[in-house]
Amino acid sequence: MPRDPLSLPARLCLLAWDPARPGAADAARVHHLVRAGALVELVRRGLLRDDDGVATPADLDSETGDPVLDGLLELVRESLPHGWRPWVALHARVTFDAVREQLVAEGCLRAEKKRVLGVFPSVEYALARRDTAQALDRRVREVLAGQVLAGEVPERDAAVAVLAAAAELGCAGDPGGAGERGTVNEPGAAKGPGTARGPGTAKGPGTARGPAGAGTRRSDRIAELAGRAAPASALRGVLDEVCGAVSDETAHTKAPTGG
Repeated sequence: MPRDPLSLPARLCLLAWDPARPGAADAARVHHLVRAGALVELVRRGLLRDDDGVATPADLDSETGDPVLDGLLELVRESLPHGWRPWVALHARVTFDAVREQLVAEGCLRAEKKRVLGVFPSVEYALARRDTAQALDRRVREVLAGQVLAGEVPERDAAVAVLAAAAELGCAGDPGGAGERGTVNEPGAAKGPGTARGPGTAKGPGTARGPAGAGTRRSDRIAELAGRAAPASALRGVLDEVCGAVSDETAHTKAPTGG
């Protein structure tokens, strides 16, 4: 992926951005994805740890220097104990908003002030650095398609790919294609909540698409990447949990509403 200062949650937010429908990123599924990325990043940096399934700060005063990650770390410290899945959803909008402002500061997004009905102030966000977004998109497709050996994929890149697959982002839904970057796949085959529980399961993201053999290869590839993203067993457990939560929200979002 491009050499840039973007954190794991910032990369995921940018990957989810659809230039044709910029408001689509401001949805629960993307909020949960971005929060999941922030949790994984804090565990990777040793500032959050797993304590019998509970997200636990490693200490009471360490910081990362990243306001998004430090804000989430402070929230965890000041809150009652929760497991990883609840933390993916709990106040996830706060993390998404902070990441979006960070992307504006980095020049990746552009904030445009407008007025609704000519009276009420509003801010709309547009993609400003399409080249960065496209490079991220291409890299995720390459990684998921197996164009790079799993052992040669940087850990953060592997984590981005696994989480993008859990959310079924456009870049993860068609790893060999050349679709528009940043789009979120439209509903495909019916899939109930919980079918895509973790990055290494047989029914992981993408297995419902294409021949059965292709689905198996896809889930095997995601399992390889999950192992690369989380070489330590504790981190792998966290990655499984947050991916499961993102997959559940994705399935819920795509489930038919009924009439």
